[in-house]
Amino acid sequence: MNKRHCLKAASAALLALTAATYGVTVHAQTTPLKFQLDWRFEGPSALFLVPAAKGYFKDAKLDVTIDAGNGSGGTVTRVASGTYDMGFADLAALMEFHANNPDAPNKPVAVMMVYNNTPASVMALKKSGIKTPADLSGKKLGAPVFDAGRRAFPIFAKANAITGVQWTAMDPPLRETMLARGDVDAITGFTFTSLLNLEARGVKAEDVVVLPYPDYGVKLYGNVIIATPKLIKENPAAVKAFLQAFAKGMKDVIAKPTEAIATVKARDGIINVPLETRRLQLAIDTAINSSSARAEGFGQINAPRLSLMASQVSDAFATKTRVNADTVWNGSFLPTAAELNVLPVKK
Repeated sequence: MNKRHCLKAASAALLALTAATYGVTVHAQTTPLKFQLDWRFEGPSALFLVPAAKGYFKDAKLDVTIDAGNGSGGTVTRVASGTYDMGFADLAALMEFHANNPDAPNKPVAVMMVYNNTPASVMALKKSGIKTPADLSGKKLGAPVFDAGRRAFPIFAKANAITGVQWTAMDPPLRETMLARGDVDAITGFTFTSLLNLEARGVKAEDVVVLPYPDYGVKLYGNVIIATPKLIKENPAAVKAFLQAFAKGMKDVIAKPTEAIATVKARDGIINVPLETRRLQLAIDTAINSSSARAEGFGQINAPRLSLMASQVSDAFATKTRVNADTVWNGSFLPTAAELNVLPVKK
């Protein structure tokens, strides 16, 4: 009897061990990923919050945590440090990091293009008399020192023969306020950020002059999804699964941006829903569903254009080494053409 009981106990223990092992195996199939946005929870963050809310990441066996950011430079640095596995950042900021940190062991890599055109622009009030880029010569411009538009302004200035600009630095919350007060003649910023922030400060849209970089000879790419080399090497399937789920969510966002804002509201209950809905739509219209994005294909890049941008960033940012376009981009994890077919046909 004792022997029989021992055998039963041993069998029970083996079953328990097998079940525990099986449970660990099932759990291990879900990959945790920490994702850093480029900015706080505003309209465009719905691009990532929608696939999370709809369970697309979960269906792809990913446990994705999405955190707000405080600028593309910070996102690149945090992904490089390993604090985050993936992120959303301006491609120019990524290029700058590569060129200024050639020996860094964990330089993030862009794996999908999202903002095919940089959203950067120069904005001024009509009463300033500024109508064209040429009118900016000798004027006082304002922006945070890390602002993407300010960093890339030398490229804009060269393309439009602008000289003698004086810069005033300020924290991001003061940028539009200082323009509205007349403390500066113009500002740089993402159009869908600064234009709507000006409206929130009582400035009517029709009283603002917007000079988008892409409309004035600066064909820079904007924000990309980046990933750590460690993740790419150790779990390439997770990178591909993330991009597939993201593309699926992107199609939903573009189709129904008003519904998508609910996911942003869930993360930040004090947002202005109508304002953020407009911000998201403006981002889609100007940076995502652009003519160049439709020509190149959503998520993808044009190699000569990427090389030109690498050269322009090297010069404008005065980087320690030249940007190598081949090392900042890896398009091998992109979904299929059918999965990337998220852009609506232009009417």
